[in-house]
Amino acid sequence: MNDPSTSPDASDPDLRLSSPGDRTPAGADRGTAPSDDEIAAFQVATRDLIDVAVRSVEVVAPGLSLPQFRLMLVLGDLGVTPSTKLARELGVSPSSVTRMADRLVTSGHVSRERDAEKRSIVALALTPHGVETVREVLSWRHVELARILHSMEPGDRAVTARALTTFHLAAASRPEHSHLGWLPL
Repeated sequence: MNDPSTSPDASDPDLRLSSPGDRTPAGADRGTAPSDDEIAAFQVATRDLIDVAVRSVEVVAPGLSLPQFRLMLVLGDLGVTPSTKLARELGVSPSSVTRMADRLVTSGHVSRERDAEKRSIVALALTPHGVETVREVLSWRHVELARILHSMEPGDRAVTARALTTFHLAAASRPEHSHLGWLPL
């Protein structure tokens, strides 16, 4: 069994556990530390939201993977982008981008373009088919989230929305949150 105090994060006092078997972060005030039930609720919500994201791609664009869709979302935000920059934005290796791009070019979602000044630089862009696929997936998610939220009491929806916003702000403020910032999903 691994001792949490010897984990790679053990040097960070905010991430270390108080003692083996204790799930309270070291240095945390036990009165304000999240309970196991609160953490479990967020883990369930994470799975639920990921399920919506995965199903949106499976329903709208069968055969397209979630990583490929992430690449398309970034291209949608950035426009024509060199593949090396795209790899940095996605937090993956350039070879991973090349493999995904190969599949997306074949499926007609993405096109490759050469930089006019530096012919060795390959840039990727969404095709009109790719733009439409992104729009349809995000639209499907919108409808599905609305359907789920409609089944909740209005007061619960409002509290949940505020809690998710607060959670996002707390997560985004942590230095280890991500060197990439917001990750598309």
